[in-house]
Amino acid sequence: MSGAEMTSDPWLILLVIVPLLAAPVCVLLRSATGAWSVATAVAWSVFAISLKLLDTVMDQGVVRYRIGGWDAPWGIEYRLDSVGVFVVLIVSAIAAVILPYAKRSVEKEIRKDRIYLFYAMLLLCLTGLLGITVTGDAFNLFVFLEISSLSSYVLISLGTDRRALTAAFRYLIMGTLGATFYIIGVGLLYQTTGTLNIADLKTIMPAVIDTRTVHAALAFLTVGISLKLALFPLHMWLPNAYTFAPGAVTAFLASTATKVSAYILLRIIFTLFGDVDLFASFPLQPILITMALAAMFLASLSAIWQENVKRMMAYSSIAQIGYIVLGIAMATETGLTGGIIHMFNHALIKGSAFMAIGAVVFSTGAVTLTQMEGIGKRMPYTMAAFVIAGLGLIGVPLTPGFISKWQLVTAAMELNMWPLAALILLSSLLAVIYVWRVFEVAYLRPAPEGAPAAQEVPLSMLLPIWVMVLAALYFGSNATFTLNLAHTAALQLMGGL
Repeated sequence: MSGAEMTSDPWLILLVIVPLLAAPVCVLLRSATGAWSVATAVAWSVFAISLKLLDTVMDQGVVRYRIGGWDAPWGIEYRLDSVGVFVVLIVSAIAAVILPYAKRSVEKEIRKDRIYLFYAMLLLCLTGLLGITVTGDAFNLFVFLEISSLSSYVLISLGTDRRALTAAFRYLIMGTLGATFYIIGVGLLYQTTGTLNIADLKTIMPAVIDTRTVHAALAFLTVGISLKLALFPLHMWLPNAYTFAPGAVTAFLASTATKVSAYILLRIIFTLFGDVDLFASFPLQPILITMALAAMFLASLSAIWQENVKRMMAYSSIAQIGYIVLGIAMATETGLTGGIIHMFNHALIKGSAFMAIGAVVFSTGAVTLTQMEGIGKRMPYTMAAFVIAGLGLIGVPLTPGFISKWQLVTAAMELNMWPLAALILLSSLLAVIYVWRVFEVAYLRPAPEGAPAAQEVPLSMLLPIWVMVLAALYFGSNATFTLNLAHTAALQLMGGL
C-alpha cells in the first residue's frame, strides 16, 4: 500500500460524528430556533470539513481512518478518494445552502411542536449520507443507508398534507425491500469470502466470481440499490415522496439522496467488483442502458402531463437519474465522467428548482399550474430562478446540464453508438415541453381573478435560492474544476476494471 493510501485523517470521523452527536442535541433543546441554529452551524462545519478533505485528497490521494485503531479487514475503515470526496462535497454543500432557507419554510409547513424533530432528523439523514460515502465496509454502509432512510421517512411524513403519511409509508415499504436485497447480497458475499471490507472484497473477487453465490449476490446488490436509486421501473416511491414532503425536505432529498445511491452503484460495479470485468461476464450493460433510457423517456413523458409542479419535477428527477446511470453503464472514461459530473450538476439544478417551488408554495400556497398563472410577474426573482433551473434540465449551453449531456453524447459517439447519442438529445427535448408549460402559465397568462396575493419570499429564503442558481450558472459556464474532479474520479474507477 502506498504512502498516500496510508494517510490517516481524523477529519474523516468528524464528518460523521459531528452531525450524529448534534441530532440528539436538537431533541434536548426542544426549541425550533435553537435546533435550527445547531443544525445550520453543523451543516456549515461539515461543509468546511469537506473542503479540507477535498484539499487533502487532491494533494495526497486516498485518505483513511481506522475506527478504534483496528486495521482492515478486522476493523471498520473509513476511506475517501476522489470519487467519494466529490459526493461528500455535493451533500455537505446542499445541506449548508438549504438550512438557512429551511427556517422560514419549515415554520409554515410543519407544526411548531415538531420543528425541532425536523432538524434532528435532517442531521441524522446528513449523517447517514456522509457515512455511506466515507465507509470502506459493506455492512457499515448498510447501517448508514438505514440511518439516512429511516430519517427520510420521518422527514417526508412531517408534511401537513395527510398524503405525506401515505407517501412516507410507501417509501418505507420500498426502501425496506431495497435494504433487504442489499443486505442479502452482502451476506452472500460474506459467506463466500469471509470479509466485509470493500477493498478486501475487491482482491478476493476474481477467485470467486464464477460461483453461483457471487452471481446471486450481484443480482441482489444491483436490485437493492436500484430501488434506493429510484431507477425505472423501481421508482414508484419517489413521485409521492417528493410531492407531499415539506419543501425543504424535497429540495434536500432530491439533491442528495439519489446521488448517494448512484455512488453506491459506482462502488459496487467499479470498486467491489473492480478487478472483474462485469460488463464482459454479465449482461449488465444492456440492462442498465435499457433501464436508463426508459427512465429518460417515460419519466419525462410522465412529467409533461403533470398538473402539480412538484410532481412534475419529481418525474423529472427520475429522468435525470437515467442520465447518471447511462454514464455508469457506458463504462468508459468519458461516460463515467459524464455520469459523475451530472450527479453534481443535477444536485444544483434540482435543488434550485425545488427551492423555488417551495418559495411559491410559501408565498401563495400554489402548487398546480392553474394556481400559478401570472406568478412570474408577482414573484419575478423566484420564478427567474426556476426558469434558469429549467434551462439546466434541458441542457441549454452555459448551464451545468449542458456540460453533463455533452459528456454523455461524446461518450456515446466514442463507442460508435450514434443512435444512443441521438436518444440523449431527443430526451432533452422532452424537458423543453414540461419546462415550457411552467413558463407559459407563469409569464404568458394573466393572474386569475381572486388569485391569492403574492409577494417575494423573505430574503432568508430568496438568497439561498440564488446562491444555488448562481453556483449552477458558474459551474455551467466554467466547468474546469468539476470536470477535472469528475475525470479524476472516473480514471480512478476505471483503474479498477
